[in-house]
Amino acid sequence: MKNQKGFTLIEIIAVLVILGILAAVAVPRFVDMQGEAREYAVEGAVAALASTATMEYAKALLTTPSVTTYTPTSPVVVGDFSGTIANAAGVVTVTVTAGPDWWTSSIATNAKSFTLYE
Repeated sequence: MKNQKGFTLIEIIAVLVILGILAAVAVPRFVDMQGEAREYAVEGAVAALASTATMEYAKALLTTPSVTTYTPTSPVVVGDFSGTIANAAGVVTVTVTAGPDWWTSSIATNAKSFTLYE
């Protein structure tokens, strides 16, 4: 008999079964990555709006050291998103108000409140 090389049918079936199991476990994990990325994009936009509010306040303090109130500019555009900045008694609230088509269905928090210190 000649020395035959190659895979048997059993070996090929075993590899296919293993690949099928791996695909069944791995695919659902990667399917939701797009949703997570969208949530992080909204959260990043909120953080960028908060940073913008803080920078505008710091700029106002540098140009007018006696400033006691902060008047935000609205709307503020941050990448693909736009939002508002509101100041009520020193508590600043930033809210994402517009963005790509998918952002309204995102479960991420689209607002943040914080206090500016003098």
